[in-house]
Parts: sequence; C-alpha cells; structure tokens
Amino acid sequence: MWWPEPRPTVMRRPARGAVGFAARGAVPSPSGALRFAIRGAVRVATRGAVLFALCGLLAGCFEPMYAQKTLAGGPALQQRFASIGIVPIPASTGTSQARVAVEVQNDLAYHFTGGGGMAPKAYDLKITLTQQVQQVIVDITTARPDMQQFGLNASYTLTEVATGKVVVTGTAFSRVSFDNPGQQQRFANARGQRDAETRAAKVIADSIKGRLASYFVAGA
Repeated sequence: MWWPEPRPTVMRRPARGAVGFAARGAVPSPSGALRFAIRGAVRVATRGAVLFALCGLLAGCFEPMYAQKTLAGGPALQQRFASIGIVPIPASTGTSQARVAVEVQNDLAYHFTGGGGMAPKAYDLKITLTQQVQQVIVDITTARPDMQQFGLNASYTLTEVATGKVVVTGTAFSRVSFDNPGQQQRFANARGQRDAETRAAKVIADSIKGRLASYFVAGA
C-alpha cells in the first residue's frame, strides 16, 4: 500500500516587536505590534515631558554666582567685590616680602574690580603675610639643597565701614616648590624663588576671593 509522506513542520520566528506576546504564547498581528510600539513611545514621551517640567521648576531655585544682578534685585557679587577697599599690606621696604605683598594686593584688586573703577567703599580688607623658605630635598654628597619650598601664610579680616563690625576672619596658605641649581647658577636660583613667590601670591589671592564670595552669597 502507499501512504502519503507527512510534510515537515516549519518553525517561524516571531516578529521583533512581538517578543512579549510570544512569551505569553501568542504572536500578535502587525496591527497589534504597531499599537505596542506606539504605547511604548507614548510612555517615553510622557516621562521626558515630566522630567523637563521638573527641570523648569527647579531652575528658579538656582542663581549664578557671578550674575549681573541677583534674582531678588539686590547687588550682584561683582558689585560687592568692587566695594571692598584693600588696606595696604604691611611689609618692610625693599624686601621680597614687600614684593609679595604687592603681588597679593594687585591680584585681589583685579579680582574685585576686573580692571574697572571701584564702587563706593563699604568694606575694609586687612591682610597680614608671613613667609618662609624650607629645604625639601638635600644632596647627600654635597649637603646642599636640590629643591626648596616657599611658604606663604595670610591672615585677613573684612570689616564693615558703616558699623566697624568684623564680618569675616580667615587664614590662607600656599606652598610652592622650586629647584635649586647650585651656587654656580645663583641667578637661576633667585629667578626660581621669585616665580614661586608669584605663584604663591596668586593662590593666596584666589583663596581670599573664594572665602569672601562665600560670605556675600551665603552670608556665612
């Protein structure tokens, strides 16, 4: 007798958008896959809209530190800086400390005014400086320093002119190393120390500016 041979069963891969339906034992139609994709897109768009709305609400809670004016209409930070008068830093004439004091004062004056004119003085800033040079690395053969460190310490106070009240007190310090090429290159050694003094003065000025900015913005 003759029997017809059974046809082989062909396994078809479900559509990519129908993975969730295949896991439940059903393969969606093309229209069902489209609806599934649309619902997913709508969910993503809704979440994005909520996120942007929250960002818009929170944007009003932040204020740029160096804005032209505050959100409340008060004087901006740069205007407060411009109202600070820097009392000349005491130092012995003709010494390296006098040059460093001028460097600190000039850096702060530029930070406060940006090269422009001063506003009516409302604060006095008094600064005192101490400096030191230490040997960091010493050659064990010649017993001379190969590297030295210049240290600069500053103490400062900010006083309201109208009331005479001290509103800010603080300290700042900087440590800058420089090479010592030896007695045969004394000029190079002096030049290296002078560069270290200039860098240390800039660090001190930046530190004082940051502390005063914190007081003017946060009140503490």
